[in-house]
Amino acid sequence: RVFLRAVNQFTCVLNHTFLDPANFELQLWNNYFHLAVAFLTHESLQLETFSQAKRNKIVKKYGDMRKEIGFKIRDMWYNLGPHKIKFIPAMVGPMLEVTLVPEPELRKATIPIFFDMMQCEFNFSGNRSF
Repeated sequence: RVFLRAVNQFTCVLNHTFLDPANFELQLWNNYFHLAVAFLTHESLQLETFSQAKRNKIVKKYGDMRKEIGFKIRDMWYNLGPHKIKFIPAMVGPMLEVTLVPEPELRKATIPIFFDMMQCEFNFSGNRSF
């Protein structure tokens, strides 16, 4: 939970300081996405591997932290605006990892990122192709 709070603080700093074109830091944003994906896909957060009793206890005490960080990944992706193209195709694999987590709400929130990636690739490529 502490780690999740730290990542949430990091998202605020990224959005307020490193998003505008004059201060955009590609490496910071790239590190954020890889950190968030690593957290979300970490084996200790894969609730499906636990017994039902243990899963219920964890969810009751902490919630499903995967959903929280997954929704944050989605929001941060859409915040990128015209900078998104800088992350394609490098972020396709990590985003695929997120969508493979067997949590329906998380999948529903993150699968549209792939469509957005395709739209960005099509719109920003010089020959309007993939």
